[in-house]
Amino acid sequence: MTELTLVAGAGGFIGGQLVRDLERQNFEIRAVDRKPVKAWYYRSSTAENLVLDLKEMESCRISTRGATQVYNLAADMGGMGFIEHNKALCMLSVLINTHLLMASQESGAERYFFSSSACVYPDYRQSETSVQGLREADAYPAAAEDGYGWEKLFSERMCRHFAEDFGIITRVARYHNVYGPYGSWDGGREKAPAAICRKVAAALIAGSNTIEIWGDGKQTRSFMYIDDCLKGTQLLMKSNFSSPLNIGSDEMVSINQLVDIVESIAGIRLKRSYKLDAPTGVRGRNSDNTLIRETLGWEPSISLRTGMEETYRWIYDQVKARAEGRPFVAAL
Repeated sequence: MTELTLVAGAGGFIGGQLVRDLERQNFEIRAVDRKPVKAWYYRSSTAENLVLDLKEMESCRISTRGATQVYNLAADMGGMGFIEHNKALCMLSVLINTHLLMASQESGAERYFFSSSACVYPDYRQSETSVQGLREADAYPAAAEDGYGWEKLFSERMCRHFAEDFGIITRVARYHNVYGPYGSWDGGREKAPAAICRKVAAALIAGSNTIEIWGDGKQTRSFMYIDDCLKGTQLLMKSNFSSPLNIGSDEMVSINQLVDIVESIAGIRLKRSYKLDAPTGVRGRNSDNTLIRETLGWEPSISLRTGMEETYRWIYDQVKARAEGRPFVAAL
């Protein structure tokens, strides 16, 4: 008998790419998202595609029925601009994890994966651009990012206690800035790599010579390409490691350096205009990958340059199509 895998949040960037990857491996998949299927970034022709609001308990019961393993990638989230101005919406995602865990336990699911975030780490550990990589133990004493980060940290604990009290195997990944093609690139929910690709592409197509950068450009981050995210997620799901685990690149760059990379890919050099009052989040963030190497024998390795080349090409095509009034191919 084929075991059923549920992917919650399958209409989103990571969820859609996970469905695609599992589909290649011949998994039986149930893909669930609240958006209409035509708005999903990847629309599988072989999965059972359901449109349900997973904040509702009955929707979670329908979704988990018969599922052996559950990947929870569903959340109301976006880039720093969205997170900063939608704290209540971000926190309401706790209903998804609450009800999905309850339904998974009721239905007898064996394994449950929760996609957490580096936003659980305290801002007092991220106040300098030359920040040390964040270790998993650094999440406590807790001072998570307001709204989104606190929801993720609380949901991590809920996974832990469901495992302790009900025996369901839970796995928690702390993602660090996942990027790649076939995701949000405009409209306010996009993250820095996609936003910069869009701005550079738009400048090139319009013949402009300027780019707006949020903050002073000196803030630092690490960015993980989607293929590394998918591999790390599945390795963790299959593993015996039960505590939260960083899944992120440790290749830290400043936002200015990220712009340098995209400009180099596009073959353009732009004058930079810094929007100092824009949301920028913490001053510096990077992943410490010691634990993932020890536990999984693996770590993200796709270089930022390689990943950004793929991402820029796809976003350039979207921006050009829009500029020419053509439908753009936003989905796989």
